[in-house]
Amino acid sequence: MTGGPEPLSDVARAAFARELADLRTERETVAVTLRDGGGDQVGDRADQADELQRVTELQRLDARIAEIEGRLREGAVAGPPSTDTVGVGSTVTVRFADATETTVQIGEVAEVLDATMVTADSPLGRALLGRRAGDTVTYDTPGGRADAVVVSLGGGEGGAVSP
Repeated sequence: MTGGPEPLSDVARAAFARELADLRTERETVAVTLRDGGGDQVGDRADQADELQRVTELQRLDARIAEIEGRLREGAVAGPPSTDTVGVGSTVTVRFADATETTVQIGEVAEVLDATMVTADSPLGRALLGRRAGDTVTYDTPGGRADAVVVSLGGGEGGAVSP
């Protein structure tokens, strides 16, 4: 996104931690099936195909675990989000064409119950990244193109700051 370590919001950190715990549990379950079925070379092609599928699944799980662990390490060293330009972790107040204002947080992980989270890869999130207070952004919606003005931005879990 910015090329350097990106901050992680508390919501994203918690979501990654939950996913990591689930992946480690799933990985252990798959690894046990490989250990239990491993000593005997007698088996038909279906058994061999099943074992190959479990090995592939183990590799997929290991890759995702490494990705999340890396992202958590990166988020820990990134420090707080910038208050100069919108980035991952920023809290942004935007004013829409109908004059309504809303405050959202730019994140990596969408929480189903968090209506204020906008993912960085969503149309609005992409439009906001790198912008400053006072900038106008244009983004796509299901109803067509829309504009919004960045009213203010803040760091993360705190409130927004005016320009």
